[in-house]
Amino acid sequence: MIMQKIGTLFVTLFFILSAYSQQSELPYWNRNTQLIPWRLVPSISNCIHIDLDKDGNPDILKAFLNDSIPILWIDDDDDMKWEDKEGDTDNDCLLIDKNKDGVFAGPFDFSIDWIDEDHDGKADIQLIVNNAGTKVRNYFDWGADFMYVLDVDKDQIMHYVDWNKIMMRAWEHYGHANFYKDYSGNSTFLKMHASSFRISDLRFNWENPFIFYDTDKDGLTEWAIRLVDTPVFRDSANNKKNGFNLIDSSLDVQFTKKIDYAAVTWDLDNDNSAGNEFDFDMSLLFKGKGFSYEDQGHQFKGLRGLAAANSFMYDSRWRNIDTLFYPDRDTAYQMIFKKGDWQQCRLVFDEDDDCNRWERVEFYDPLDFWKTGIEGGGLDNNGQSDAVGDRGEFDMDNSGKGKLYIGAFDGRIHLYGAEWGGWRIDQTAFSYQGFGGFYEKWNRKRLQLMPEKFASVKYEDSDGNGFIDQILYDLDGDHLFEDSVSLIKLKIPDQSKIIESSNMNYGSFSSLFRDITEKNWSRALLAIEVAEKYKINTTWYSFYKQPHSLHEKYDYSFWLNYYIYQDIRYQARISNDFKLLEIVDKAYYSGDWGRLIDY
Repeated sequence: MIMQKIGTLFVTLFFILSAYSQQSELPYWNRNTQLIPWRLVPSISNCIHIDLDKDGNPDILKAFLNDSIPILWIDDDDDMKWEDKEGDTDNDCLLIDKNKDGVFAGPFDFSIDWIDEDHDGKADIQLIVNNAGTKVRNYFDWGADFMYVLDVDKDQIMHYVDWNKIMMRAWEHYGHANFYKDYSGNSTFLKMHASSFRISDLRFNWENPFIFYDTDKDGLTEWAIRLVDTPVFRDSANNKKNGFNLIDSSLDVQFTKKIDYAAVTWDLDNDNSAGNEFDFDMSLLFKGKGFSYEDQGHQFKGLRGLAAANSFMYDSRWRNIDTLFYPDRDTAYQMIFKKGDWQQCRLVFDEDDDCNRWERVEFYDPLDFWKTGIEGGGLDNNGQSDAVGDRGEFDMDNSGKGKLYIGAFDGRIHLYGAEWGGWRIDQTAFSYQGFGGFYEKWNRKRLQLMPEKFASVKYEDSDGNGFIDQILYDLDGDHLFEDSVSLIKLKIPDQSKIIESSNMNYGSFSSLFRDITEKNWSRALLAIEVAEKYKINTTWYSFYKQPHSLHEKYDYSFWLNYYIYQDIRYQARISNDFKLLEIVDKAYYSGDWGRLIDY
């Protein structure tokens, strides 16, 4: 570990003690008001300038923030002037001695670095180093952040910091999903939850990278990729456990240099807009051995800071690198399919369209079908997932390689190779997820309403051919399947045309969703025609006949088809017309209402 030199510590302590005797300037107007603290309070008290390279211009500005917190600006682009009372935000570095111990970039300190890589006077990269304590850890330190944001679309929106508390607040937002952090548009970030001085190689990261794509160039994100290198954490009792052999035993985190988790998410109907900035509809997840990315080095000359200023820092290693390793945004999607050695794949679809998360539709876990609650052992075990309303499918041996198909029985996208799946129905989006999870107030409970009962559908591949062939229904929410349908017994082929996900781009996914929606809507209109033949009054379902968006058409077409199917089925049962019962089952589950038109 790179420790603060004793001489520098004495200088810093002298600076702190002497500065206390100086008189502060007028308090800044937006300090601790109820307005958003967008910016650092101007550091205009107790300013000390230092010319490190003796060129006649200052390179260091020391001052006090809020009268008592020592800060240090490092001028990396050599444009600081003697009269400046703060550095700039294009190519400077700000160190905040948040715990006031006389050490910068150390335990419990906050640092932020701006890098202007192309020298256009605007920062292209912003790094936050938010350190926690010195306690040895063998897991993620959620109180610490080491995070780069790469401003791909050059909108100059990057990290969001609450400057009243000097905290990175990555989940603050306006309205449902207009996040202050740079998740919208074209953006990339790299992140690890650990203090910088705990990470063995700062060129690698945990979320490495998280990539956002603005395909239609409207400033909003249409799809995103999350790639993860799950680190190995040192066991405090054995420094060499799990392959550790570190020179400095204080380092807790070592990256594997392999991506073992890859998630892709899409806003299929591209309905993001003001007030609905994030509305992902479907996500695909791969887990397993993954792939190496050691050949994916990205050089940034501007990452190296002013070397002469390193002596002021507890850990300056992040100022001494010029390369970051992560899969490139232009090739990441293909690397998932072509390089990945995956042992499982999952799909989730936001059927009730109530997810406003910035990162993805969160995945259901292949656990107990009925149990609910965060870490409750059920489908929604993940605290970020929707309690009800989503459909998850699980290919736990990755036999389908992430391929998809459209089920004739419901006209929906399904995961080829999935052994089973489940849909927890939230027909009215009563249990509204929104941003969801437990971030907003940092508690361990969901902010959404948890329903006492919910209908559900379970899907099974009983013959192991990769396609769903059995559908089970619990519509009264008593955790008992009162109805089930076997495509095999109905002699309906369960196989469908396989969709090669690896050959798809955002445009083809969007077109696929539009095509299946229009096909399902045509099917619903034919169902209405069939209902009239059997004297079933469909005006009861008039609400579903007037969709106002593509997703509503997708949703309403399903329910029109299903309600009419069940009404005809009910009519057949009460009249003991077993022939009609057989035909309506085959018509609905084969997607061919024409069988009933001709009956």
